[in-house]
Amino acid sequence: MTSPRPSQVTVRAPATSANLGPGFDTLGLALNLHNEFEVALRDDDLLTVRCEGEGADGVPLDDNHLVVRAMREACERAGEKLPGLDLSCVNRVPHARGLGSSSSAIVGGIAAAAALMGRTGPDGGPDRDWIYQIAADMEGHPDNVAPCVFGGYTIAYRENGRWGVLSLPVDERILPVLCVPGWTMSTERARGLLPETVDHGDASFNAGRAALMTAAVCGHPEALYEATHDRLHEAFRAPAMPPTLELVHDLREHARLPAVVSGAGPTVLVLCSTTTGAADPRSPEIIRQIDLIRRRTGSDWGIHPLHADPAGVRTPYPHS
Repeated sequence: MTSPRPSQVTVRAPATSANLGPGFDTLGLALNLHNEFEVALRDDDLLTVRCEGEGADGVPLDDNHLVVRAMREACERAGEKLPGLDLSCVNRVPHARGLGSSSSAIVGGIAAAAALMGRTGPDGGPDRDWIYQIAADMEGHPDNVAPCVFGGYTIAYRENGRWGVLSLPVDERILPVLCVPGWTMSTERARGLLPETVDHGDASFNAGRAALMTAAVCGHPEALYEATHDRLHEAFRAPAMPPTLELVHDLREHARLPAVVSGAGPTVLVLCSTTTGAADPRSPEIIRQIDLIRRRTGSDWGIHPLHADPAGVRTPYPHS
């Protein structure tokens, strides 16, 4: 579906948490924390890139910037050439922390290119399936890309050469809480520690827990603790980030909270919940759980209660 082509667009792409314990390379959750990318077309072929916020000092300010690379890939898929443009990035998602910062950049870049080409979905918003196919190809793993594109809780898969996804709303009684450390972790390093084969019993265990996870997130939060058990990836990554796995173990065994490694780490995600009503950081139940988290983390971790993001990537401020 095509619409008039704007000359400027602003895109917001959310942070994400992938795996969610047992759902390795499959399950993901969109979080209410966003990177923002403003793109304006130029009258020449020049490119300017400005960045502020998280990781701004460590990214290239030229055509190697990930948003620019994603925009170029999208244009090439559409049979067009990337035009000259001014790109301004406001980064709020921490880099190399297991929160999908690269997926946010890739999805944001493709969504920006789609908007500038006048490509929209059936509802007049972003063409989400088109964005998803390209983004998952670039990222290689769909578990962070899917929630960034579609929002909510996502189950990603591949079928007949295409990426598939099911996006489901998150039970309002659940409040994700991030424990973000001051150090970073390379996804490649964390992934490199995983074994080439896994035990059949462990695979069966995770299949059951991943199914339980979907039920827990989408209507039965009382099952979150049991649903977040993993046997396929978290323990293998311990040598690369001992404090992360120690914190997950401590929160689970001593505070009885459903804690997992967020993505490839080193951030820890805790899925706090209430027994009745929508989760609110100011409610007594949530305050009690966050207090337990703070006591276990100490001063080396930033604690960030966030709601799930229901919408995914947005192009909310197009300019003609």
